Amino acid sequence: MSNQIIVVVEHLKGNIEDITFEMLGKGKEIAGATGGELVALLLGNGADGLAGQLGAADKVIYVDDANLAEYNPQAYCKAVTQIVQANSPKMVLIGNTSMGMDIAGGVSVDANLPFIAYASGIANDGSSVTSSLYGGKMNVDSTPSGDGCIVSVIAGSFPADAGKADGSPSVENATVDVSGLSVTFKQLIEPEGGDVDITQQEILVSVGRGIQSDENLPMAEELAAKLGGAISCSRPIVDSKWLAKTRQVGKSGLKVKPKLYLALGISGAPEHIEGMKDADLIIAVNTDPKAPIFDYAHYGVVQDLFDFIPALSGKL
Repeated sequence: MSNQIIVVVEHLKGNIEDITFEMLGKGKEIAGATGGELVALLLGNGADGLAGQLGAADKVIYVDDANLAEYNPQAYCKAVTQIVQANSPKMVLIGNTSMGMDIAGGVSVDANLPFIAYASGIANDGSSVTSSLYGGKMNVDSTPSGDGCIVSVIAGSFPADAGKADGSPSVENATVDVSGLSVTFKQLIEPEGGDVDITQQEILVSVGRGIQSDENLPMAEELAAKLGGAISCSRPIVDSKWLAKTRQVGKSGLKVKPKLYLALGISGAPEHIEGMKDADLIIAVNTDPKAPIFDYAHYGVVQDLFDFIPALSGKL
């Protein structure tokens, strides 16, 4: 086993996702504490220009293949597995994202390495990993084996700025075999534009399961109007077809950065947190004092939203 820390770079439409910089920052810390080497693994086709943004890494391994031009879980799994087997790293960091969850388990099996999922904390020397389970209501500490491991990191667990560093890491071109695929990329379908672009709003009133019914949405919409903002939501509201997909905040929705994010009845799943954690001011209202959303909120109110909304609306 080498003393390498490999970070699998996640990118889409020419942009590197923040989770990559979070992992690079933490990986650099681990490599520094153990005297190891931080390696960024970049997969794509004509994507070598992105290597210049990975200055926190000591080295970039770049794999260029037509089958990696667009994200394909089977192709990515094959490519990552072969690079891991060739380098025998101490730890492989993969985002606990829709992409990462596709491939981390497969790489674990194919490379015969243990897999620690939902990581929200990693010791400075990589000796232990804290996983956040059941929506953040339980933490589990794991000790990686000495033969290397796969760790999937929850977005928002580490500061992205720590991994955004200037530098010119060496780029090593690698070749892998990603032929014989049974999965083919057809097209990327993005949500159509809606009547309101929530990514441009300075104030968002966001509702979750706690709103209970679409019949209760008007009271939240009225509050949003009084505040001069717009209404948004977590994924369960869209799944129930109470609001359009264009109103969804989170990993599978939209990333927002308003001046005020008022979260009503939202527990705070990692996928939702990733979409709103950069808001200037986060106020959360939930009846559960242990709701994970309170770990990210600047102010928290432990109260039933059906008592809170009328009280605040009355003041406004």
